[in-house]
Amino acid sequence: MTDTPQPTESRDLDDLTRIIHLGLTVFGVLALLTGLWAGDYKRAHHWGFSVHKWLGLTLAFFLTWRIWHGLYGPPEARFSQWAPITPERLRMAGEDCLNLLRLRLPDRPTHQGLAGMVQAFGLAVFAWMALTGSLMALFLTPGRKAGGLVHAVKEMHESGLWFVVAFLAVHAGAVLLHALSGDHRWRKTFFLEK
Repeated sequence: MTDTPQPTESRDLDDLTRIIHLGLTVFGVLALLTGLWAGDYKRAHHWGFSVHKWLGLTLAFFLTWRIWHGLYGPPEARFSQWAPITPERLRMAGEDCLNLLRLRLPDRPTHQGLAGMVQAFGLAVFAWMALTGSLMALFLTPGRKAGGLVHAVKEMHESGLWFVVAFLAVHAGAVLLHALSGDHRWRKTFFLEK
């Protein structure tokens, strides 16, 4: 028998959790968009790189806050609600996938089933991007081409782009499906509803 915590039934998240999610959303999208211009780090004037770096570091701050909140925050925001991956949690995610194939949206508490798997994937991807981006912010010298270990870290950072895009597509798609079905939880993220 395992000591896996039972999921909380609450669908509402506290204001701090929503602020952290909003910060991850805003700075994640802005860092993604400005990453398209970050290749100018090789030039003496590197506005694209500088803007991307500061937005990325702000995203890393929100990600670190989310990790702390996931360890010590309220029960509905804790990682123990959706990690570690157990056979029971995999079964719930499988049921959710089957329901989607039957054109029915999963109806579970926050971060349970497929939603928990998607969120775990997203946090892992953003942690990868924050780590590699922070290393580049520390060790990349603007005005020069990256070489050696810094070049390898830059390549690892750039390879994460497609995982970020995949996560955002799945997450935004789920939000859209829920909104079309009448579940407007997204409004709470932007503090448009209590």
